[in-house]
Amino acid sequence: MPRVEIYTSPYCPYCHRAKRLLDSKGVQYEEIDVIANPSRKPEMIQRADGRTTVPQIFVDGEGLGGSDDIHALDRAGKLNAKLGLDQLASGTA
Repeated sequence: MPRVEIYTSPYCPYCHRAKRLLDSKGVQYEEIDVIANPSRKPEMIQRADGRTTVPQIFVDGEGLGGSDDIHALDRAGKLNAKLGLDQLASGTA
């Protein structure tokens, strides 16, 4: 399985929406709360090409963007491949 990281804050509805989508797919992820760990926010901004909003989602180091972005990938049928779920379904993982 690819490594999935999501930068969040506790009161962010978009963060909750993104996590619900990942949870619905059974994806394990590392959640990095930038409020509880403020030293991680500059890291997120650098990795996210200057974006300062949460959530920011990364799969194996590739930035996928935020909640709207991963939902768009899901609607387009591309999110499962990014998350390595296509290989699991076909038994090639």
